[in-house]
Amino acid sequence: MPEEKSEKVRGLVYPYGAKPEVNPGEPFEVAAGVYWVRFAMPMSLDHINIWLLEDDDGWTVVDTCLDLPGARAQWENLFSDFMQGKPVKRVICTHLHPDHVGLAGWITRRFDAELWMSREEFLMCRSLAGDTGREAPDVAIRFYQAAGFDEAQLDAYRKRFGGFGRAISALPDSFYRLKDGETISINNRYWQLVVGSGHSPEHMCLYCPALKLLISGDQVLPRITPNVSVFPTEPRGDTLKDWLQSNARIRDQLPDDVLVLPAHQAPFYGLHVRLTQLIEAHEHDLDKLYDWLEEPRRAVDCFPALFKRPIDGGVIQMATGETLAHLNCLMGRRRIKQERDANGVDWYTRKPETAEFD
Repeated sequence: MPEEKSEKVRGLVYPYGAKPEVNPGEPFEVAAGVYWVRFAMPMSLDHINIWLLEDDDGWTVVDTCLDLPGARAQWENLFSDFMQGKPVKRVICTHLHPDHVGLAGWITRRFDAELWMSREEFLMCRSLAGDTGREAPDVAIRFYQAAGFDEAQLDAYRKRFGGFGRAISALPDSFYRLKDGETISINNRYWQLVVGSGHSPEHMCLYCPALKLLISGDQVLPRITPNVSVFPTEPRGDTLKDWLQSNARIRDQLPDDVLVLPAHQAPFYGLHVRLTQLIEAHEHDLDKLYDWLEEPRRAVDCFPALFKRPIDGGVIQMATGETLAHLNCLMGRRRIKQERDANGVDWYTRKPETAEFD
């Protein structure tokens, strides 16, 4: 596992280096009773960090990886070797995305353990999993038509629809609800629950004052910006506003001297710096998008204002969701206006900065 070699990059301090050499499946102790385990994933974001917490006569697991044969085998090795046969007492999932919740159902059934999540994440996860086997609904097709998808792109979306449920083991039928601001006890230490939103509805972070640790999930990542999207289920949602406000609140609420344990990349110090970077980057993007809308454009025409690389078919749905999040935020601030044409396509254009609120 990684060596102690502190490295400072863009205002953040990485005690094990910004890009440490990590052996998947090999636990590494980052604090008393808190272990970092990396699981490999077959995608551009090629890993997830899992956190194993000693918990008296058992273990608490935070996040689980996708439901993959290799991940199940990796867990089995951990159960029999490193975890020394002590049971998993509970599985905590920071949020609903498949790389975090993918094996939660399998692990809870294996140990007759509880699943601990926030309510919105649990219910939304079950809702998305229920789409497996369904055809894409008309409202979703109209949503992407309005964004500017052509027929080939709509057909690709129809084929992908319902894929969420195939990436996860079925969730249990009950859960223990985690709530913002409450505390839970793990190994006789208390952990404060801290909610963020925007990347997902009710994302749960865990802060331990005694250990000066923050398990941040995807809410705070050191070198990449979590996707903040709008989806057909809530087309007028202002998820970017939620994201900006929750990051500012977390920055005000938590101390700066914590070791941040993110779901991807490497642990780091510099929580306040990173939260400020995330907020300022999106504010900069909002200004760029406003300038880009000097003339009417569809959502798909706005990619050059927000992304540094061309957007191809593999990521167009994610890019569209993020673009719509920025457009909805500008709409909420009344800096732009939207008009739908006779073909059901939305066109966005900026208002003069001197325009009065409607």
